[in-house]
Amino acid sequence: MAIRSLFSGNRKKKENGQEKGFPEGLMTKCPECRHIQLTKELEKNHKVCTKCDHHFKMTAQERVDYFLDEGSFVSMDDHLQTSNPLNFPAYVEKIAADQEKTGLNEAVLTGVGTLDGEEIVVAIMDSHFRMGSMGSVVGEKITRAVEKATALGVPFIIFTASGGARMQEGVLSLMQMAKTSVALKRHSDQGLLFISILTHPTTGGVSASFASVGDINIAEPQALIGFAGRRVIEETVREKLPSDFQTAEFLLEHGQLDAIFHRQDLRQRVSLLVKMHMKGGVQHA
Repeated sequence: MAIRSLFSGNRKKKENGQEKGFPEGLMTKCPECRHIQLTKELEKNHKVCTKCDHHFKMTAQERVDYFLDEGSFVSMDDHLQTSNPLNFPAYVEKIAADQEKTGLNEAVLTGVGTLDGEEIVVAIMDSHFRMGSMGSVVGEKITRAVEKATALGVPFIIFTASGGARMQEGVLSLMQMAKTSVALKRHSDQGLLFISILTHPTTGGVSASFASVGDINIAEPQALIGFAGRRVIEETVREKLPSDFQTAEFLLEHGQLDAIFHRQDLRQRVSLLVKMHMKGGVQHA
């Protein structure tokens, strides 16, 4: 049996004169080490390659299921809908297609939940929706989530994954950089915690705004984090950049991150940070 036949529901093999189909997505190949593993085993391992530790992308719902206490999450602002202010061709249709594909109303899922019993507000960006790009609804949902955390007096935690500001909305997408940052400043003024967890990829206007201003900035291993692309920077500075440039490890070495947590340890360690903060007397009524 050819290995490639395991990856497609359209491939069939004859067995005793009968055609037999293989379930689509039965096996998954790691893009880093090329190791082929059962998709179910990969999912049990929180979508981390069992051979090389490559961290696959996760959907927003997978993050909820992994990170928060079971059954505790209540989503917010699922009714907000993206418009087409610049009349960009086929923009609305592409948004609708991604809504159908992901089950999300936009590229971020926000809501209230608990982490080891501690109430928090979370925002989880999903790169499967328009590459996680930041439009006006993404910025509005994140801002409202921060404001909810401030009103409740609880920590705000965001998982970032984005290609940057969404070009189809022009300057309206860039405005979200300032809007979210102002909300986070008000949150900070109340003595409340903001943890930013940067996942692969976190780039463009997202990396240059809320993703980088956490009280604690954490990343997953080998996450791509940066503003402009490597080629643009090399052409501007006229130098060859290091091979690990814009990786989480490079940023940690140069003081741009506080820590890199393996996905298997992330929940436990972030929970500890939250509990330390809440027991430190900064929780507001």
